[in-house]
Amino acid sequence: MSSTTAEGATKKGGGGLAGLQRFGRSLMLPIATLPAAGILLRLGQEDLLGPKGLGWNKVADVLGAAGGTLFNWLPLLFAVGIAVGFARKGDGSTGVAAVVGFFVFTSVIQAIFPLKDVPGYKAGSTELNPINWPYSVLAGVVVGLVTAVLWQRFHRIKLPAYLAFFGGRRFVPIINAVVLLILGVIFGLLFKYVNSGIQAVGEAVTSNTIVGGGIYGLLNRLLIPVGLHQLINVPVWFIFDGGDINNFFKLGDPHAGGFTTGFFPIFMFALPAAALAIWQTARPAQKKVVGGVMIAAALTSFLTGITEPIEFSFMFVAWPLYIFHAIMTGLSLAICNALDIHLSFFFSAGATDFALNSSAAAASKTWLLIPIGLVYALIYYVVFRFVITKWNLRTPGREDDAVESDLEATAAK
Repeated sequence: MSSTTAEGATKKGGGGLAGLQRFGRSLMLPIATLPAAGILLRLGQEDLLGPKGLGWNKVADVLGAAGGTLFNWLPLLFAVGIAVGFARKGDGSTGVAAVVGFFVFTSVIQAIFPLKDVPGYKAGSTELNPINWPYSVLAGVVVGLVTAVLWQRFHRIKLPAYLAFFGGRRFVPIINAVVLLILGVIFGLLFKYVNSGIQAVGEAVTSNTIVGGGIYGLLNRLLIPVGLHQLINVPVWFIFDGGDINNFFKLGDPHAGGFTTGFFPIFMFALPAAALAIWQTARPAQKKVVGGVMIAAALTSFLTGITEPIEFSFMFVAWPLYIFHAIMTGLSLAICNALDIHLSFFFSAGATDFALNSSAAAASKTWLLIPIGLVYALIYYVVFRFVITKWNLRTPGREDDAVESDLEATAAK
């Protein structure tokens, strides 16, 4: 969901903010694998292609295995994706270094803290899937960041002539393995304490999904302008208490979805209604141009859950409406959780995910999202139309004449 970052945000806001923004963007690379993983996993379920559906059991097994393994190996996908995405001008060698580092890091941790001692290990099992290894996705995040930093520092290093073969990019996997071996020892010794802390935070966040979901939904939207929303998405969706999305799809947990369900009324109904209001309040000379843009943006939000084309149209020029939008998003998550509605997404909270996942084992009362969404659409349309006209906000089609001329010229190209 909300796959793009805040390109309109200030990029010179200091190294700290710039680094966090870059980290947020890098998180999108591994998350981008979820649509493929989710569709394959969903098609392989019993009620679709399996014995309770079309009866194509072998096909279902193959597709389910393909999708399931991507969920199982999310820690490695995060390691590689973050390393390549976070490193400036990273390339294939960055990914190789991340793979090397991931196996060294996780193997050393397991040598100190054996898998048989990991919560969830079943007697007689020889291994657990990486998603259940110590630190899970967090291990991938650590490896990805360390790899990216080391790659930037050492990918052009010059070694003595007799060691020249191991210089440059070839040196990165070597130094990465050494550093992550040391970190693996530290993380292995600290695992039981860190794991207890993560579990405590996860339980605190998920224990009251009405309040917790509402706060999360509010922060999720407020962080989009600076491109930091993924910093709270990843812990909630993939780390805390096993990960909300992973619990919904991989485990079929009927209590999962508390941090995803409430986005469906917003993305499928509320924001398209806001786009309609922006179109309707445009000046007569601009309605045709703005209408084309807003209709396309509304359809994109409804079908796919990609919301930025609409949100960025009013995020800065009509910021009071964006505050309203953030608050209403938090309320939507709280309301859906209070009504015990459960639904999640592979990509985002659009109609495609709604249609595909409403019959999932962990889904419940998903039909309620439609009337909730329609009420939200009415509220958004009325509020947006009233506020834009009352305060004469400069939403698309209501700019100064010079800006309007630029808009017309752009549309004519």
